[in-house]
Amino acid sequence: MIRKYFGTDGIRGRANGVITPDLAMRVGQATGIAFRRGDHRHRVVIGKDTRLSGYMIENALVAGFTSVGMDVLLLGPMPTPAVAMLTRSMRADLGVMISASHNPYEDNGIKLFGPDGYKLNDELEAEITRLIDSDLGKQLSPSAMLGRAKRVESAHARYIEFAKRTLPRNLGLDGLRIVLDCANGAAYKVAPEALWELGAEVITIGDEPDGFNINKDVGSTKPAALSQKVRELRADLGIALDGDADRVLIVDEQGQVVDGDQLMGVIARSWQEDGRLSAPGIVATVMSNLGLERYLAGLGLSMARTAVGDRYVLEHMRANGFNLGGEQSGHIILSDYGTTGDGLVAALQLLAVVKRQEKPVSEVCHCFEPLPQILKNVRYKQGRPLEEKPVVSAIKAAEQLLGESGRLVIRPSGTEPVIRVMAEGDDRDLVMRAVDEVVEAVTKAAA
Repeated sequence: MIRKYFGTDGIRGRANGVITPDLAMRVGQATGIAFRRGDHRHRVVIGKDTRLSGYMIENALVAGFTSVGMDVLLLGPMPTPAVAMLTRSMRADLGVMISASHNPYEDNGIKLFGPDGYKLNDELEAEITRLIDSDLGKQLSPSAMLGRAKRVESAHARYIEFAKRTLPRNLGLDGLRIVLDCANGAAYKVAPEALWELGAEVITIGDEPDGFNINKDVGSTKPAALSQKVRELRADLGIALDGDADRVLIVDEQGQVVDGDQLMGVIARSWQEDGRLSAPGIVATVMSNLGLERYLAGLGLSMARTAVGDRYVLEHMRANGFNLGGEQSGHIILSDYGTTGDGLVAALQLLAVVKRQEKPVSEVCHCFEPLPQILKNVRYKQGRPLEEKPVVSAIKAAEQLLGESGRLVIRPSGTEPVIRVMAEGDDRDLVMRAVDEVVEAVTKAAA
């Protein structure tokens, strides 16, 4: 399916390059029109992260939505999962998150949620695309029916209370010293407050956004600063969120990074023991380590794999009755609590296990020994390098080299012009060789 505006996670691109005020306003108008259903006053909830361009895009969206008769409820900087939750809680017709997630500040994006808090399906995105490119002037509301906009002052408190209630009432975090990295992003206010209210001693980094420093040398994609701070303060663990707080990584007391695969393993075993798994397994992506799959098999649990992207994980979860899924990158979806990845809620589930077991995080979170896995990215300017004959041949040769003891995954990024080449297996030398041969072929084809 060729997508003109929408990628794997909404609309994303360079602010004032791809994401212009004109496009944002048209997205607001088109989406508002698509969700005008019935005669009631329609409402849209809008949250954002801390990028400088968020002000510009927010105002353009407000203009778009109000021009087609939608009332706008502004949340300010809030995590993506909070926007999804509040869309349902406030009985809005639509939710919008202005964020480019883990990307640098120059980028931004628009994520859309339906009234049920779930991201839109392909059919709705196609309809919105058609409307964006149509003559929207003919469908604007009359003067008396224009929408209003107001800021929701209680949004932070609502989300904090929601997050706390995902833990049993008698389970607190007293005695835990936690270093929290907010990535200078959307959760810089709500996440520290929630952990403090649960009794933890919280030391924060990445909590001073200035419009330019979101994800810059902090957050789940750059955990080195967090690892250093955990060791320096002899903390029990560190928690790293990304720019919009829909993903999380953990750093143990030794400063070692714990990825999403290990977190899914911890939660899967805990929920299995408590009888909380709605299906005997989890959903992950093609990027999750084979070691996780083998570990789960030892517990009698399956692991279904999907394409990369939390939307695909969630689609498989909903279609097949799973309530736990996620990605190695730290998108952990707990559908008992939310409709999208939630970094804070996933971290709380891990902390619950740590408190119950009364063991160091390094022990709790080392479920399995990961197989050697190597990922390399190749940037290209145009064309379709993966369709070139030398690349096709190199991929086949690499698959034969790895045999049945390994996996090769080649995929274009859904958000940037990059080909991702990943391989894993029991023999690290073979894995490295397989990746290097494919990367060399793709690089030549992309030149």
